[in-house]
Amino acid sequence: MKLLFDQNLSRQLLRDIDAAFPGSRHVSDLNLTKNDDESIWRFAADNGFVIISKDSDFFHRALLRGHPPKVVHIRIGNCTTAKVKKLLLDNVTLINEFISAPTESLLIL
Repeated sequence: MKLLFDQNLSRQLLRDIDAAFPGSRHVSDLNLTKNDDESIWRFAADNGFVIISKDSDFFHRALLRGHPPKVVHIRIGNCTTAKVKKLLLDNVTLINEFISAPTESLLIL
């Protein structure tokens, strides 16, 4: 499953996680940076993406609505892109298990 990185995460993460999550995109690649969260939510659901975000709005939306799309909520506060990259790569197995789980909607890292 491919990941869709929200605008609050660096686009450069795509290069770093491509081998683990091929086909992943950033909202800026898809001209979605000016879209509201609902539009991004629908785009992800309609196109088979898992949303990766630090935005609590997606966290709440996943709790209320379930999936699709699934949401990985990154809760590490202000940090470097390198720390986010390490967090994602250290948890590839966990993320893939979450993506495959039929009943799970939200993963918090």
